[in-house]
Amino acid sequence: MTRTLSALALILTATPGLAQELNALVWCDHTDPALIRPFEEKFGVKVNLKEYEGTAAGLAILDQSQPGDWDVLVIDAVDVKRAVEAGHLAELPADQLPTADFFPELVMAENNTVGGKTYAVTEKFGYNTISYDKSKVDPADMEDMATLTSGKYDGRIGIYDYYLPVLGLVALSQGIKTADITADNLGALRDPLMALRKASKQVSEVVAAQTALATGEVDIVVGGGEWLTAVLATENPNLDWTIPKQGALRWAQSIGVVSGSTQPDLALEFVKYIVSPEGQAALATSSCYWGMPANAKAGEVLSPEAKAVLRWDQQPDFLARAQLYPIPDAALDTAMQDLWTEMLNQ
Repeated sequence: MTRTLSALALILTATPGLAQELNALVWCDHTDPALIRPFEEKFGVKVNLKEYEGTAAGLAILDQSQPGDWDVLVIDAVDVKRAVEAGHLAELPADQLPTADFFPELVMAENNTVGGKTYAVTEKFGYNTISYDKSKVDPADMEDMATLTSGKYDGRIGIYDYYLPVLGLVALSQGIKTADITADNLGALRDPLMALRKASKQVSEVVAAQTALATGEVDIVVGGGEWLTAVLATENPNLDWTIPKQGALRWAQSIGVVSGSTQPDLALEFVKYIVSPEGQAALATSSCYWGMPANAKAGEVLSPEAKAVLRWDQQPDFLARAQLYPIPDAALDTAMQDLWTEMLNQ
């Protein structure tokens, strides 16, 4: 423990009323007491968590808040720049972040830095790919997305109800990189998307998709991944996931200190805890949903069972074959949503 950290801990625990609470806007995986409690006990503080869904909702909360209301923000890595441009994130001291220990692909400087300054750090990632029940489907079939529309699994497929990753997967199935999706080639995704919908039983959000796979209502979920099945693996080890030969989409979430925080030092310590090996292991196996830790040293803390579920040993190969979400401009985003709506109404 450094002298600075020791002094901060001493001040917080010895001075009633001084920085006794930290307010964080987070996703549900941060609400697990197993993740938060060690930090609270170490610093003698209470971490108040407000869960939100979707970047627009999080930024709206910040827009409607007073400076100092919030100290920490968890946000989709692709949206960090939006938060910075809106003035909601403070600069972080890059030399105090353990990014040298990260999987190289997860440093994501192109997302977490703006104008050469660091405003956030990647904390967790995973894949939108294919989840399935290996007792009911041939795992070898899941290595090729073409199998999904071959007729073999008609009526046994669920689609995750989020247009960006699923359209990204459809693009990969057609040999189109996610970064290369444009208004000009979007039409090429229509027929394969409609074919996937025709072969599917349902389109559903996270909990419904998990439930459908767990109960056998569907045997495959397109757009799923470790985040969908890992938390269920203890109860049903037949639930699994893989990345087909065409590839997968990689999601990532970042964490930063909110601009205007009245206790930026404590907020920074929280960020540093989350990206430490111990914090990363707890975040990766959160009771809400599992995911891969950005810090590779979390592997020293994760149990062998957890690493098996997360496909830890396959990460170098998986990372090499995964692409980031499409980042459409306003016009393309509208066109993509219109295509998605057409599919839903089919």
